[in-house]
Amino acid sequence: MKSAYELAMERLNKSAPTVKLNARQKEELAELDTKYAALIAGREIALKSEIAKVADDSDKVEALREQLATERKKLQSELEDKKERVRQSKG
Repeated sequence: MKSAYELAMERLNKSAPTVKLNARQKEELAELDTKYAALIAGREIALKSEIAKVADDSDKVEALREQLATERKKLQSELEDKKERVRQSKG
């Protein structure tokens, strides 16, 4: 008798089969991860430096923190879009 988990996984595989990636796709995905990790780290360093400069102005600090969160989300979204295009490519 199959567990509920096994049954759910079977249904999932029928509706959205697992895509096998080739070596080139895996390499591209790894490169994208590395590139975007560096971009995000660079923005974090730059904005945290600015935050340190205006530490006495809470409004500016909050605005910079919001900017950092927005930029991080934007870069993450770009990364996921590009990764999805790589996954969908035929290799």
